[in-house]
Amino acid sequence: MSELTPDLLRELVAEARLAPSVHNIQPTRWRLLDDGRLALVDDTGVRAPVADPAGHDVLVSHGAALEGMSLALNRRGFAITAMTTIEQPLSPQFSALCSFAIRQGTTPDPLAEHVARRMSWRGKFLAAPDDAAALAQRAIARDDVICIGHRGTLADIADWADQAEFSFVRGDEYRAELLAWMRLSPADPRYLLDGLNRDALAMNAIEGSAARFVLGRLFRPLDRLGIAASLLADRAKTASASAVLLFCRPVGEDPLTTGRHFYRVWLEIDRAGFAACPISALADHPGCNERLRKLGEIGRDLRLVNVFRVGRPSKPVKPRHFRLPVDRLIV
Repeated sequence: MSELTPDLLRELVAEARLAPSVHNIQPTRWRLLDDGRLALVDDTGVRAPVADPAGHDVLVSHGAALEGMSLALNRRGFAITAMTTIEQPLSPQFSALCSFAIRQGTTPDPLAEHVARRMSWRGKFLAAPDDAAALAQRAIARDDVICIGHRGTLADIADWADQAEFSFVRGDEYRAELLAWMRLSPADPRYLLDGLNRDALAMNAIEGSAARFVLGRLFRPLDRLGIAASLLADRAKTASASAVLLFCRPVGEDPLTTGRHFYRVWLEIDRAGFAACPISALADHPGCNERLRKLGEIGRDLRLVNVFRVGRPSKPVKPRHFRLPVDRLIV
């Protein structure tokens, strides 16, 4: 076992925190245990209970953070070993989900170098060449990913995505929770820390202000007029994708494992030279989930976990990550 110094732990957490989480809520904390093992800790007060009532997305987020820690260790020649699931309450606020030792010596992971570059691209994609989907399928060759690239089918999926998202947005509690995690003005004190800020959402100042009203007090009257759905539509962005990727994992799999693979798929997308944005509503909406299962011929032993739209960004990407300070993440 290798000893973790405070400085090394801070470096590792600084990289591990770049992993994606639902709504960028960042529920993962880290604790160095008395026996020298490192524990992944759940901050039980950080949740999105309306969007994620079962807590599955939070656990997948923890899994992504765990993979982020593994990649951070790998870049320094270390590896996770002897991992155990513990689910041990540490305090009313914190609960340890797993712990592991660290050993020296490992094979370099090619995905580790893509951690700082990965981001969610919520803008439109460049017009895709005819072979873009085939290129994506070859480059992101994983048995838990199904690639769909037919232009007509992508247009259909773009419509389904808007329908699925709007079905959730119509719920008052859903909108209130979403707005609570949105940072639509740089004046928001949490703009650079967590949630979905205007930069991450690829919105300008006017769009950010409009979103606050459309999702807030104007939603009901706009919905009665039949224009709320069109104002919130993302169809053009989804339809511009080179491909849509269906991310599937075995039914009953530990969500921590699912999260680790979710993060690796996203890094594989970046490694292939593409950018991506999850369309979680497609997987969360039962009807759309079933349509995509049929389209992708997904067996009943697999769960459709999430959906990515993938393509080349329409403008140069300068990755930015909005994350909590390292000191807040070590407990």
